[in-house]
Amino acid sequence: MTESPLAILKAAECDPETPAVSRHDNHHEMVRQGVERIASDEKLVGGQLGRPSGARFRTYERLKRYADEVRGTLFDLPELRRAIEDIYHYPLRQAAVDSLNRQLRSGISDADLAQRVIELRDEGRLSIIHEEEESQEPHIICSLGLASPAGEAEV
Repeated sequence: MTESPLAILKAAECDPETPAVSRHDNHHEMVRQGVERIASDEKLVGGQLGRPSGARFRTYERLKRYADEVRGTLFDLPELRRAIEDIYHYPLRQAAVDSLNRQLRSGISDADLAQRVIELRDEGRLSIIHEEEESQEPHIICSLGLASPAGEAEV
């Protein structure tokens, strides 16, 4: 698997006279498996949260754990869930990174960290959000199947 457009085009390169090959019998199953693998890999590496030592990664992990602990209680706030989603989907503002790094170094409790992040979000100082940008969710652009000269599908 690759995300390099040039590598994909090179792998799919053929002469104009090359006859078309019919789709492999389990083409859709292979695409499904590929999508599941991408989704699984994204969960394992934490999306685009950056280095594990970074403020964004550490804040996200702590708040996610805290939100799971308080689920179904009085402290299970929708504002907290939205802030966690913003941290996951959007880059932090530099002022938020600096503030969160200070808070994390000082040993702030999870509850206080959650409150601080909610305040930053409410003040519009947490994340850089461009409303006009498209969702960062993965999209299948092409599920081109490549075949060997013998006609067997390659993954």
